[in-house]
Order: sequence, then structure tokens, then C-alpha cells
Amino acid sequence: MPANVAPHHIIKKPLVTEKGTFAMNELTKYTFLVDPRATKTEIKEAVQAIYNVSVTGVNTVTSKGKFKPTRFGLRVEPTTKKAIVTLKKGETIELF
Repeated sequence: MPANVAPHHIIKKPLVTEKGTFAMNELTKYTFLVDPRATKTEIKEAVQAIYNVSVTGVNTVTSKGKFKPTRFGLRVEPTTKKAIVTLKKGETIELF
């Protein structure tokens, strides 16, 4: 991605799941849906800019888009990317 992309274009939204909520409470890890073209460094800088926290690590998972049948043929689900961001001990993000 270009270097002048706004942080809100990299981080799309936080993902709240049962597994993610456990990680938030116990391990200070937060899960976000991010732009598929974003790198780990860009994700780290975006989270630090938006939430004003110290990030110690970023893990990413890319889910390739799939073809789904419809009445009129096939449609393609988009490729998505999740980022699991680890924060410094003692820091939290208020999501709600």
C-alpha cells in the first residue's frame, strides 16, 4: 500500500468473537479486520496511531475469496485479512 494511506483505511474494524474476547481479557491480544494489501508494519503503525498504545507484535491471517453459487451463476466473496495485535503488558484498548 502507498505510504500516505490514512490509518482508518488500513484498520477496517475490530473483530469480536468468543475466542477473540478471551484473548483480549487474558493475553492483551486484539483482532482486527484489515485491508488485504496492508503489511504488518503498516498495521502496527495504524493501531498505534488510532488507539495510542504500544504494539509488541502483529500476526496476520489471509482468507482467500471463494466462489459461491447463486440463482444467477457464481459470485465471488472478497479476500479478507485478519490481524492479531499484541499490546504491551498493562495496556488495553476500549472497544465498546
